[in-house]
Amino acid sequence: MAAMDPRNNGYVAPLNDKERDEDIEVGEVVEVQDNQSVASLKSNDSDLKKKTNDGDTKEKGGWTNALILLGNQGLATLAFFGVGVNLVLFLTRVMGQGNAEAANNVSKWTGTVYMFSLVGAFLSDSYWGRYLTCTIFQIIFVLGVSLLSFTSWFFLIKPKGCGDGNFTCDPPSSLGVGIFYLSVYLVAFGYGGHQPTLATFGADQFGDNDKTSKAAFFSYFYFALNVGSLFSNTILVYFEDKGLWTLGFLVSLGAAIIALAAFLGPTKRYRYVKPCGNPLPRVAQVFVATARKWSVVRPENHQELYEVEGPESAIKGSRKIFHSSKFLFLDRAAVITDDDRSGTRNNAWRLCSVTQVEEAKCVMKMLPIWLCTIIYSVTFTQMASLFVEQGDVMNASIGKFHIPAASMSVFDICSVLISTGIYRHVIFPYVRPTELMRMGIGLIIGIMAMVAAGLTEIQRLRRIVPGQAESELTILWQIPQYVLVGASEVFMYVGQLEFFNGQSPDGLKNLGSSLCMASMALGNYVSSMMVNIVMAITARGKSHGWIPEDLNEGHMDRFYFLIAVLAAIDFVFYLVFAKWYQPISHDEDSIKGTGVKRKAISELDQV
Repeated sequence: MAAMDPRNNGYVAPLNDKERDEDIEVGEVVEVQDNQSVASLKSNDSDLKKKTNDGDTKEKGGWTNALILLGNQGLATLAFFGVGVNLVLFLTRVMGQGNAEAANNVSKWTGTVYMFSLVGAFLSDSYWGRYLTCTIFQIIFVLGVSLLSFTSWFFLIKPKGCGDGNFTCDPPSSLGVGIFYLSVYLVAFGYGGHQPTLATFGADQFGDNDKTSKAAFFSYFYFALNVGSLFSNTILVYFEDKGLWTLGFLVSLGAAIIALAAFLGPTKRYRYVKPCGNPLPRVAQVFVATARKWSVVRPENHQELYEVEGPESAIKGSRKIFHSSKFLFLDRAAVITDDDRSGTRNNAWRLCSVTQVEEAKCVMKMLPIWLCTIIYSVTFTQMASLFVEQGDVMNASIGKFHIPAASMSVFDICSVLISTGIYRHVIFPYVRPTELMRMGIGLIIGIMAMVAAGLTEIQRLRRIVPGQAESELTILWQIPQYVLVGASEVFMYVGQLEFFNGQSPDGLKNLGSSLCMASMALGNYVSSMMVNIVMAITARGKSHGWIPEDLNEGHMDRFYFLIAVLAAIDFVFYLVFAKWYQPISHDEDSIKGTGVKRKAISELDQV
């Protein structure tokens, strides 16, 4: 049989006819789980089974590899936030953009970061596998940070030392602007492309049935993300706020290089899951087959629907999925008609297995839940834009020490770290809320954060000193809104990672993880759209609008309260969909498909 090679992401070359005949005679090894799972074997040779289970699986996966991936996540996040956390101030101070323009550009860029996660997830699930996808996108990430460091030094920071808020930079050249945007979008492409795949790759280091370790990994994954950003939001932000932008970018570059090297180190010890093929045709086949059989009467007994015989799934790399009672109209794709029986081979665009139908159903069931998380992401994205601009016009001095506005996000990070510890070690051992319950709690806390931000802005406006840009109100008033956002993240985003990964079919695991980041992407785009709409409506006549260039002449508090109202409405819809949702149910006795064609029923072959 073909050997697994770590360099090809666990892909096993298909057997030729002669090898397959020989392989069938001695028994076929279908799948080997890790040492926390039962090895699934189809063989009469018990010695082979024991040798395979005791030998290969003990050296693959486990917490050692998971910890390396957590370290990679922390370093990559340090590098990413070294670029992103202060980007809004870089655009205003160095690039000469206004507040609204800079906030919109940051929202679009951040949204693009997370939209690229869908690209990485698709390539990983379909063709490249987790390992190769992570490697390629991390290399792109390193190239992007390298180009950004060079561009800021050679083209943008002119004269030297500008961009500190006091010393104005020269207008950038068209070439410098072009290379700058190329570099930051390479950073977006590289970081966004590998993030969800890295989370799924870490979960792959544990067996399919080791749900406790996987849940713990997702919590620590988000913990590592915030540990990495802690350094960026304190040390790097401080230097960048002083105008040392290139130094900050170079430190980010060093962290990105170390992260890549750490990831490549244990290549031979990783546990690999081979890609399951392009899921788009599989999902499309279900809808096409349903349309072609729209007039067919569904059987009352779902046992009469088509499914391949035996324990092996028809989908390569995926277990079988039990029938569910949602979207029953799609069951028509699995109804066996006389036309299906008349052929010598199954037409995949006319007849689909129950597992394939359920794969499409899973995507449709998750969509309403996912849509309800977008408004929360609008709340989250304010930390990188309006929260920073709000803090920049507050009294940021404590004695002789000046607090950079972007550094206030350290309270968000500390809140995440503390809340994660409390949840994992105080709440979780006694009360285990479902992922949907935790996401609902995150939505409520997010509403509270927007109310706190609005109340802070009201107080800031009341303490404006005529002729001064900064209010007398201390920047420490922002602490509650940052702390509340951090607490909400632990419930919302960690819950999302567990929910979408756990509820996704085996062939769509990366897509499930990427849905969390795609929610952030649309949240950024919606936030940008809301700013544009609000300014178009409110900035009329002599009115400066809610978010003008001079925030002292605006009413940003009303924008925060608007988000809170929309989030409250969104929460009502979320409760309805969460109650309606039916979880996925895998057939734990089934084995993952190998993609080899085999007979299903009578004269039908499942392709």
